Amino acid sequence: MFRILLLSMLLQSWTLFACTTMLITKGATKDGSVLIAHSDDSEMFDNRFVYVPAADHLPGSFRPVYYDPAALGNMPEYNSNVLRRYVGTHRAAVYNEPNQPQSIPLGFIPQVAHTYAYFEGNYGIMNEHQLMFGEATNGSKVMAKPIPNKLIFYSAELSRVALERTKTAREAIKLIGHLIETYGYYGTGETLPVADKNEGWVIEMAPSPEGKGGLWVAKKVPDGEVFVAANEFRIREIDPNDPNIMYSKNLFKIAKKYNWWKPEDGKLDWLPTVSKGEYSHPYYSLRRVWRVQSKLAPSKNLSPWVENGFTKKYPFSIKPDKKLSVRDVINLYRDYYQGTQFDQSKGPTAGPFGNPYRYPGPMDAGNDIGNPDKKLKGAWERPLSIYRSGYSFVTQARSWLPDPIGGIVWFGPDEPMSTVITPFYVGVDSIAKTYYTGFSDKFDQNSVWWAFNFVANWAALKHSYIIKDIQKKQNELETRSIQKVKEMDKKALEIYKKDPKKAKEMLTKFSKEEANYVAKEWWKLAWRLVAKYSDGYVNEPNNMAQEVGYPKEWYEKSRWKDGPTSYKKSLTEQ
Repeated sequence: MFRILLLSMLLQSWTLFACTTMLITKGATKDGSVLIAHSDDSEMFDNRFVYVPAADHLPGSFRPVYYDPAALGNMPEYNSNVLRRYVGTHRAAVYNEPNQPQSIPLGFIPQVAHTYAYFEGNYGIMNEHQLMFGEATNGSKVMAKPIPNKLIFYSAELSRVALERTKTAREAIKLIGHLIETYGYYGTGETLPVADKNEGWVIEMAPSPEGKGGLWVAKKVPDGEVFVAANEFRIREIDPNDPNIMYSKNLFKIAKKYNWWKPEDGKLDWLPTVSKGEYSHPYYSLRRVWRVQSKLAPSKNLSPWVENGFTKKYPFSIKPDKKLSVRDVINLYRDYYQGTQFDQSKGPTAGPFGNPYRYPGPMDAGNDIGNPDKKLKGAWERPLSIYRSGYSFVTQARSWLPDPIGGIVWFGPDEPMSTVITPFYVGVDSIAKTYYTGFSDKFDQNSVWWAFNFVANWAALKHSYIIKDIQKKQNELETRSIQKVKEMDKKALEIYKKDPKKAKEMLTKFSKEEANYVAKEWWKLAWRLVAKYSDGYVNEPNNMAQEVGYPKEWYEKSRWKDGPTSYKKSLTEQ
């Protein structure tokens, strides 16, 4: 019998896995590159950044397809848990852990003769031919459990297979669509931006109520525009005659059969057809879409308020008032609504030092994905930069350079607000060990993720002070890397023309050195912050134990004024 998870029960046993993703076309960037960005917002998952090498395979062999814990959390029947996305010998050496339970495949597909090298996190990121992916999870009317040999693909494995086998966004979409229809799709609704060095598309998918196959649509992002998704489907009307739209063969038939759409209603609207709208609670998704689009195009004067979760006020993509750089894009992810009425550094929950973190508890709506009608007593705003982010990145594809040099993953561990994006060329053959070391259940000074996570947590003690130290070092390191990449591009290109293998060695050495340097510098910052802000003081050389107290407005809100200033009883005690 087809196993469908009830929406109200779906997330009772796993951490909310909700991300923000963007696609910036070449006509919208300062240098003509194509960018995809993503924040993987669940730090209790597997935060390792892994390089998977290219491989050759025997004729007639098969590729195993594994369950993805990013889909529905832990599933012991497949030896799967969220801390380790995969254990086995079919990807990279880092996953070969003989003492751990080995991942059990859901099924197999025919293998190809050669698979490309790529980078991955909990989803596929970028391959050696500059093909790249982002990701955002969505609620959908149907959320299905995997069924061995029947429903074997989730978006994460789909992105990996596409990175292994294709070089362009169009090829990737056609392959993903074929895999969904042939081998079945389980899990949640998903949005995957996919781009190459020339163009960008968005493919969205959802499980089918038929218990087999799956539903999907894809749409090209117009050149010169920027796409953003934040846990809600973004593709709307499907025009069968539009050459810039693709979709599953059975989409219209199934939508009609299950009363999700009627031909007399006009064009099929993908969002309300397959979902109940926004994720978690009102504005959980749309506020982030508004924020990005309003910052990109302030000239449009977009309102943060809409009539409901199915609004069309925020277009599929938007032309920015100014063209963007890699740095501009990651800075969008560092936003927590500063300077707006939703500013998370304001209000009593932010405390005296403007802490923008909002920690959920039993009062919050964590398990009501796809159910915007649920009665809610309250909710926190959901910012772009969130404390529980596992990592973020900006991938960059540059058509004017050879693939090994043109493709870069700018990767940042932990939350965007306090991370440093570090360059990894796609032409490498290995990466710095500290970026694929450690898990979130055990503190590990060998892991760069723990360096950034520690600093972010320490910042919560005195955020309005410590964030300035973080930003200063962040700017120093990112400015350094951007300049060094410019220099390396030129050097590597000269060598590549003569000896591609030697250029690969050069790119590997450079990427490792930069990554190790950032890790070392961030640990140094961590220990400096421990000393500088110990016990509520600000401690600096020759000026220790500065008693800075609290901001004036905090004294006025607190009971400080009722404290013992004389030997008489205070007014509150009389």
